Amino acid sequence: MVITSKTRSRKEGTRFFKCPRPVPAVNNRIICPRCGNDRYFHEIAEDVTITTQYIQNADGSFTPQSDESNIMGDIKLFCSKCQTDLTEFHTQFVEMLF
Repeated sequence: MVITSKTRSRKEGTRFFKCPRPVPAVNNRIICPRCGNDRYFHEIAEDVTITTQYIQNADGSFTPQSDESNIMGDIKLFCSKCQTDLTEFHTQFVEMLF
């Protein structure tokens, strides 16, 4: 695949030239084997305890101060388009979180 860019100069008009750097291929993308989705995924954690600390404001409303979650069960990865279980790719998924 050759990628070209267009530039314009006053004297020459429009011309095309090759970009100096090709677009790199990404080989580590997770792709759903059932529907081909490579963009939308979700995790489901089982047996989770969420602890949130709140402070009550003068008007009676509450503002969260801190959150803590403790996952005691399994964490599963799913395709968000067809709901296929992709848990076998969860380690790769976690390594690519930034």
